[in-house]
Amino acid sequence: MGHSSKLRKIIFTALFAAIIYIGISVLRIPIPAMVGRPFVHFGNPLMDLAIIFLGGGYGFVAAAIGLGGFDVLNGYAATSWLTVLEVAVMAIVLTSVLRMFRGDDRPRNIIILGIIAGVTKICTTIMVGTVEAMLVGNHFIPAVVAAVLSLPATIINSVATAIIVPILYFALRPMFHRFSE
Repeated sequence: MGHSSKLRKIIFTALFAAIIYIGISVLRIPIPAMVGRPFVHFGNPLMDLAIIFLGGGYGFVAAAIGLGGFDVLNGYAATSWLTVLEVAVMAIVLTSVLRMFRGDDRPRNIIILGIIAGVTKICTTIMVGTVEAMLVGNHFIPAVVAAVLSLPATIINSVATAIIVPILYFALRPMFHRFSE
């Protein structure tokens, strides 16, 4: 990777980090839950797009800064490490699926990618909710039950992700490829 190309990747990483932070800050609709303080937001679809456009490594960094930074600055600092772990899992999953597609970004594949991102988010949220509940003293089974009962916001976010990722991907792809060449 040449200096110009690497600099462009770093600039796009910073840009995505800022966009992810703004996407989670501007629109937040709180949802009552037994564990945590979940809300509907646009951070997850933007994280997925960062991973798709920048690759797993740079996409992870952008999302970890955007989502983790939001957590640190908005009262979620104690569990921001769990957010960064969720981002790492998402980067691994989406990068693996992208490799399976071998660069084929037909609409069907990007829709599948959006759905996989949504399902992965549900799974990681159950795990994070379980850890959060156990950190405050619950035993494992009650912690899992509480985490599952706290899923409404995540399900809404996941459905939105499955819809938004393909739409934004195809809207941004021409511009992103033009600037990344």
